[in-house]
Amino acid sequence: MRVVLQRVNKAQVVINEEVVGKIDHGLVILVGITHEDTIEDLKYMVNKLINLRIFADDAEKMNLSLKDVEGSILSISQFTLYGDTRKGRRPNFMQAARPEQANELYELFNQLLRDEGIQVETGEFGAMMQVKLTNDGPVTLMIDTDQKN
Repeated sequence: MRVVLQRVNKAQVVINEEVVGKIDHGLVILVGITHEDTIEDLKYMVNKLINLRIFADDAEKMNLSLKDVEGSILSISQFTLYGDTRKGRRPNFMQAARPEQANELYELFNQLLRDEGIQVETGEFGAMMQVKLTNDGPVTLMIDTDQKN
């Protein structure tokens, strides 16, 4: 599982000119799922996302977590995070999970976040979407469950 996160002041996702998900202070996460991902990977990612200290405290130091600041998440499924560009000029997406498996894990992942008390907004799995955001910092990080300790 791979997530690119951006700390934001506000964000929204639009499909066919209609806003389908919108948050204020929090994280936009682009979520890539591979065919090897398990529920343990989902749980690891949830724990990492909600407890990662990337929000500023009163001294402007990154000491607060998403839970500490009562932030929200805009979660966007993004199979292209598993695009392999090493050969040729067209990405290979063989590492991305098949849509049925990816959607099931993606929905479970979002529910696990909600179970932790996080407000989660989403786009639509498989749809063409426009994500609009105001990056705060900017702060952008990538978390990959293949690199966990």
